[in-house]
Amino acid sequence: QVQLVESGGGLVQAGGSLRLSCAASGRTFSSYAMGWFRQAPGQEREWVGDILRGGNTRLPNSVKDRFTISRDNAKNTAYLQLNNLVPEDTAVYYCRTEGYWGQGTLVTVSS
Repeated sequence: QVQLVESGGGLVQAGGSLRLSCAASGRTFSSYAMGWFRQAPGQEREWVGDILRGGNTRLPNSVKDRFTISRDNAKNTAYLQLNNLVPEDTAVYYCRTEGYWGQGTLVTVSS
C-alpha cells in the first residue's frame, strides 16, 4: 500500500509562486516515477508532468516554461514548483505513482 499526501496549495495572486509537495510512504520511493496532475472545476484531469527514477522530468509544453518538478529521495518527497501563476492554473493538484493517488491540494490563483 502506498500513501501519498500533497501539501503546499493555497491562494496566490497572479504572477506569484507556490511549491507543492507530495510525501510518499509505503514503498521504496526512489524506485518509482512520480507524476503530477491537476483538475480544474468542471474539467478533465490534466497531466502536468512527471519525474522519473533517475531525476529526468517531462512536462507538457503548456507549463514547462513555468513549472518544474524535483524529488528528494531521502525525504520520500516530490515537488512541483509553480511560477508565474495565472488564474487558469486554478485547480486541485494531485500526485500519482504506480496507480496510487494523493488526496490533492487546492491551488487558487486570483487575478
